[in-house]
Amino acid sequence: MAKEIIYLTAEGYKKLKDELDHMRSVERPAISAAIAEARDKGDLSENAEYDAAREAQGLLEMRIAKLEDTIANARVIDESKIDKSKVQILSRVTLLNHNNGKEVSYTIVSENEANLREGKLAIGTPIAKALLGKKVGDIVEVNVPAGVIKFEIKDISI
Repeated sequence: MAKEIIYLTAEGYKKLKDELDHMRSVERPAISAAIAEARDKGDLSENAEYDAAREAQGLLEMRIAKLEDTIANARVIDESKIDKSKVQILSRVTLLNHNNGKEVSYTIVSENEANLREGKLAIGTPIAKALLGKKVGDIVEVNVPAGVIKFEIKDISI
């Protein structure tokens, strides 16, 4: 079965690598030390501290494996090869919301990099899906749980 390719910015890729390195070099040894300390306290069958440390180790190893898989399937996007005339991943899009008259700006990013507080909109969201392939001046209607939002694309940049 083919793995899903995950497209990331260079910044997003570095963030994931740093997180993985931290888990391997800091968190993993800390949990191993906690397990050794709990083991030294005697009977393991009644040692809640040991059980908790083993469970934390299992969760950490699961997170490490998921990050390793994500990084293995990641492709870093070359920003210099992006077509700036239409909306696609990594595009910074300025929109005029016709429903309330306000302008908003989003950068379309992969699911792993999405952060609405930073204006980073996941490519899988209804708004991003509706914007993909559109050009400046296009009017886009997006069906969201609250109803239909009508946007006009004012600017596209990288």
